[in-house]
Amino acid sequence: MQAARTAGLSYADLPRLIGLQLGDEKHVTSATSTLDVIWVLYDRVLRIDQSLAADPDRDRFLLSKGHGPMAHYAVLAAKGFLTEDDLRSFGQYESRLGQHPDRNRAPGVELSSGSLGHGLGIAVGLALGLGMRASSARVFCLVGDAELEEGRNHEAIAYAGRVGIERLVCIVVDNQSSSLGWPGGIASRFAIEGWSTTTANGRDHAELERAFGVAHPGRPHAVIAVVEPKT
Repeated sequence: MQAARTAGLSYADLPRLIGLQLGDEKHVTSATSTLDVIWVLYDRVLRIDQSLAADPDRDRFLLSKGHGPMAHYAVLAAKGFLTEDDLRSFGQYESRLGQHPDRNRAPGVELSSGSLGHGLGIAVGLALGLGMRASSARVFCLVGDAELEEGRNHEAIAYAGRVGIERLVCIVVDNQSSSLGWPGGIASRFAIEGWSTTTANGRDHAELERAFGVAHPGRPHAVIAVVEPKT
């Protein structure tokens, strides 16, 4: 018999839930840098819960930064998609929770990811497809600041901005791990291609919620979530 779901847990439970995921390759910094962003999305922003998991008009969250999925798994457990036993099995041979997420195995995961640079292009295609179906769903894609160095992200940013994909939101978690930095700041890379942009404290839940709520008619939106530098 499958263990009971854990819906109803709070933000305060997340460190414990992350701690249940044992293993040698946890990429802890990659996970914890995204924790507050993912929590605010699932707790305050996304139109998604267990009852809507198969709804074609649900919002989609794509974790392009797939090498640090433990925060995502912890939030999914807190919201009832996963069990604590699922978390304890993290990275084991028959576990549904791999060190990179697999949408075919992990409930609530929308994107099998891990190879950096894939997610935003997929999010653009998904948003276009949803628009062709006249769906009300929105697409939120989380990338890392160093991940933006992958060239395919430039193509996705340029295309989405030029055609005005309003249902698309890209969140860049900036822990200052990019090799060369971004002249003018990360937001400028999106703004020059026609995106709406907001920079927020990636640990401040009220500020993040406001950033996600910025109106951006006719344009995609980028939220730059600044957290402490990677050490």
